[in-house]
Amino acid sequence: MSVEEDAARRRACLAQGDGAGRDVVAERDGQVIGWGCYGAYREEDSPTADAELYALYVLPEHHRTGAGRALTAELLARAAADGHPRMLLWVLTENARARRFYEKAGFAPDGAEAPFDVHGVAVPETRYARRLSAADAAATSRG
Repeated sequence: MSVEEDAARRRACLAQGDGAGRDVVAERDGQVIGWGCYGAYREEDSPTADAELYALYVLPEHHRTGAGRALTAELLARAAADGHPRMLLWVLTENARARRFYEKAGFAPDGAEAPFDVHGVAVPETRYARRLSAADAAATSRG
């Protein structure tokens, strides 16, 4: 899938508002600088009440500014407030920077690994998990 195709797909999903995912944006000076999305865990063969972090992106020029941490905290808070016991996510195994980021946010590998198909190439992914708490739920900024 090209960048343009992915952008069009994401725009359509956001415009549709089907409720499958919950979106949060980070803004600075009136500009969107980051976006994250979570929802119900999507593995059909593993029914669970857990949430899944579907996506987390921050513009490169805003890395290491706290925007990613703030987005993550808000996504965790909303998932906890929605009653999910844990949040799961998949990260490319070789993406050391992202893995460190998630580990600092309290996530840990849970032992699950799977290939992710990128244009016909199987790229290894590692699943991370984090328990959600009442303290997480209380931290939400939504009104």
